[in-house]
Amino acid sequence: MTVPRTEQDAHDRRSLHERIAADLRDEIMTGDLAPGTGLPSTAQLKDRFDASNATIQKALQLLKDERLVVGRAGASVTVRDHRQLTVRPAAYMAPAADGEAYPWLAETAKHGGEARSRLLSVGEAAPPADVAAALGLPEGGTALLRHQVLTLDDEPVELVHSYYPLDIARGTALMERRRIKGGTPALLASLGHPPRLSVDRVSARVPTQEQYEALRLPGDLPVLRTLRVVYGDGERPIEATVMAKAGHLYELRYEFTPDQP
Repeated sequence: MTVPRTEQDAHDRRSLHERIAADLRDEIMTGDLAPGTGLPSTAQLKDRFDASNATIQKALQLLKDERLVVGRAGASVTVRDHRQLTVRPAAYMAPAADGEAYPWLAETAKHGGEARSRLLSVGEAAPPADVAAALGLPEGGTALLRHQVLTLDDEPVELVHSYYPLDIARGTALMERRRIKGGTPALLASLGHPPRLSVDRVSARVPTQEQYEALRLPGDLPVLRTLRVVYGDGERPIEATVMAKAGHLYELRYEFTPDQP
């Protein structure tokens, strides 16, 4: 039986400084407060939110910790060029051409800065239940895991766990602890498993301990968790990847055309 939420349940129970930071963060993310723009003065924020000076300063400190604004107490606070990345998932599906960088690195480089991937581990592992189901593994089944963190200007922005069926991975470069030239889509294609379809399931979640530490998250910010399943010929799943992105650094862009009758 579903218990209806009461009006009291729906009340925002966050601390006032967290609510103020949330409103200002949204204005920064949407561009209402553009990079280089000064935030309203402390006096203006006090009037707007009916808050004390100490509460306003706590809210601003949250935004400073998130590297969205910069400034000193008693001085003007300015919106930083926070480089929120607009990601086009469809751009990552095609294998890289000979001599070209892995699509994530090439796409991210368009925003400026230096993008890198750092491989953390490679080995056989039991995947999460949703990954196991996506790959069609039996109960207790394992897959090859390639675990890496992606960085922009040496700051971690995405934690990646990629899983591959063992019968595809065995005896290939997927099993080696080294980066794969051109990325795994190019390698899979060379192995006779060209990517044909990619399906994303995206959710916003409270970060796990691993995600919190690996991404150096500054506070109670959500992560965007994407489960991406890549299918080859015959709709066979050939890769399942769990990507955790810092929620305040990313937005996802999907492009659609209307279904034809």
